[in-house]
Amino acid sequence: MLLPQTPLDRVIGERTAKSFAKNLGLKTIEDLVLHFPRRYASRGELSKISELPIGEAVSIVAEILDVRERRMTGRKGSILEVRITDGNGTMSLTFFNQAWRQKDLLPGSRGLFAGKTGIYQGKVQLAHPDYELFQDDISGETAKAWAELPIPIYPASSTATTWTIAKAVGVILDTLEAIPEDSPLEAGLLTLDQAIRWIHQPENHDQWRAARDTLKFHEGFELQATLVKRRLENSHTDTVARLPSAGGLLERFDAALPFTLTKGQVEVGNQLLEDLAHTHPMNRLLQGEVGSGKTLVAMRAMLTVADSGGQAALIAPTEVLASQHFASMQKTLGETLSKDVGLTLLTGQQATADRKKSLLQIVSGKARIVVGTHALIAEKVSFLDLGLVVVDEQHRFGVEQREALRLKGVTPPHVLTMTATPIPRTLAVTVFGDLDVSTLTELPAGRKEITTHVVQLEQPALVARVWQRVAEEVKAGRQAFVVCPRIDETDTPDDIEPDEAKKPLAAAIAVSETLTHNPALQGVRIGLLHGRMSSEEKADVMARFSDKEIDVLVSTTVIEVGVDVPNATVMVVLDAERFGISQLHQLRGRVGRGGLPGLCLLLTTAEEGTLALERVQAVASTIDGFKLSEIDLELRREGDVLGASQSGGRSTLRLLRVIQDADLIQHARTLAQAVLAADPTLENHPVLAESLQRIDQAAQANLAKA
Repeated sequence: MLLPQTPLDRVIGERTAKSFAKNLGLKTIEDLVLHFPRRYASRGELSKISELPIGEAVSIVAEILDVRERRMTGRKGSILEVRITDGNGTMSLTFFNQAWRQKDLLPGSRGLFAGKTGIYQGKVQLAHPDYELFQDDISGETAKAWAELPIPIYPASSTATTWTIAKAVGVILDTLEAIPEDSPLEAGLLTLDQAIRWIHQPENHDQWRAARDTLKFHEGFELQATLVKRRLENSHTDTVARLPSAGGLLERFDAALPFTLTKGQVEVGNQLLEDLAHTHPMNRLLQGEVGSGKTLVAMRAMLTVADSGGQAALIAPTEVLASQHFASMQKTLGETLSKDVGLTLLTGQQATADRKKSLLQIVSGKARIVVGTHALIAEKVSFLDLGLVVVDEQHRFGVEQREALRLKGVTPPHVLTMTATPIPRTLAVTVFGDLDVSTLTELPAGRKEITTHVVQLEQPALVARVWQRVAEEVKAGRQAFVVCPRIDETDTPDDIEPDEAKKPLAAAIAVSETLTHNPALQGVRIGLLHGRMSSEEKADVMARFSDKEIDVLVSTTVIEVGVDVPNATVMVVLDAERFGISQLHQLRGRVGRGGLPGLCLLLTTAEEGTLALERVQAVASTIDGFKLSEIDLELRREGDVLGASQSGGRSTLRLLRVIQDADLIQHARTLAQAVLAADPTLENHPVLAESLQRIDQAAQANLAKA
């Protein structure tokens, strides 16, 4: 939608504008107007003080019970204490050296109070909160209407409060010209201009609900129109068709396979061959559970491109995984085919001589199949004829990284992205609306089911049993993984919450040492693997684990994806609540790969009733990756669906939720396809054209920053 991009400091004052920019990322009129309320309160309703989270910025509607001033002990000044209630619980507001507030904060007054909750002497309090008191001199119908008037509650911070935002929005809406329509008018919906005004300043709850429905539709239509437009533009881009040759590399590979491809592998393989034969670039997402055979399907596509004389590059998120892919391809292709395709590995931690040799092989075109890490996108890496880009574990790469590798082709290469983190159909349509999606649902023969249990650390007997079970598996000739959230005691994960800073998270180095002294594991050979080790050290540890010279491998998440040790049957995850649902599902997929049943034990300090425990229990409840992905999506949000970030964090979707709004998204896509089919250049839809241009510019700006 088209809104002014005027800097906020020109309309609401420099101080407020700086606060909005710093704390909320709001810099323009457009940013602020599209900063929608997260919920609505009424002056007649009270928030529950008993349910306020500690350490977070909150807004509550409450009544003042009493006010008292007292002198501070041991220092000059006074403290003003205000006790408020929601009708059930009570809490305190404290102001230092601000006794003058007693004139406003009178017992019996009601208002909206906001600040960061804390604990003082065992009681909840807000220190130096912001507040807005309600009127008390109204009556009759006016009072009733005023009491029912919805109060917008915005995503806010302790310094950029919800009513500061509301006042600023009011200033802007008072002078804002009518907002032009950029989507087809749908029956039952408001105009875009009316919806924007009602979402911020509703006179009753029906108004903001109607505004929300209208804005959801506009958001869905703009999103789908952007993705459909990108897809159309891609279909008009010329590239080189890649066809396998008779008796060539692909035929030789298929003939030498010691097993039969699954039905799904054959079907998806045929889809890829058809895509590669076109003169516009393939842009396909291949998803499937861990062990479903995605890499083999990708190898056949890479061999097709190599057959045509071009080059194919597979980029993996970690050095361990890239090395594992290289070794696996070497083994699967065999010595002769590997040599014929010039199979080459490129990583950032290679020895200088090996790296120079790999770079020369790539630029000369002798390396027709290349496997690597982020090192592949370095500026000095040049391909002679890059025909196919394969991105493994696509969610681990930003759009800008995939784009950097794609741009290394002389002509636009075909692109295949793969993920073992299943994506719900609705999310695939939304996030990857400009991609074709293929799914492998079958698992190759020999894969066994994995049993998963949650073990809470407050149950010492069960914790002891964990290590006994590991010992039993080792005694039976099996192996085990033990995964920790950090490397050593000084290593703090980036996403740790302040209130969790004192929790002693399991560290791989310390755990590996502790396990050597565990009575249940006496005589068990314990190894260590983490990201700070050199390439040679990591390769050596993995080789010894694969060769059964290590019984229990203590590791960080460097083994999350791709690592294949068929003899490993147990996965122990310490501080499991520190990992996301998809991560836990990936880690679990490291066991049960060799025809033996797998066991996954999730140890956690998460307490009953917490979201963290719910997440861990969800993983234990099912091995259905698609079901887990929907739970994960609900908890993590959708990520930046058009820009650089692909998961987690702040969602660029403002009101849409891809699970709940699946039908609306599908309807919006149908409309977008119809509009662009009739008017591909949007010549007859200038407002929509400008809106989509802005969206693309914003996405490109995100790429530039990333």
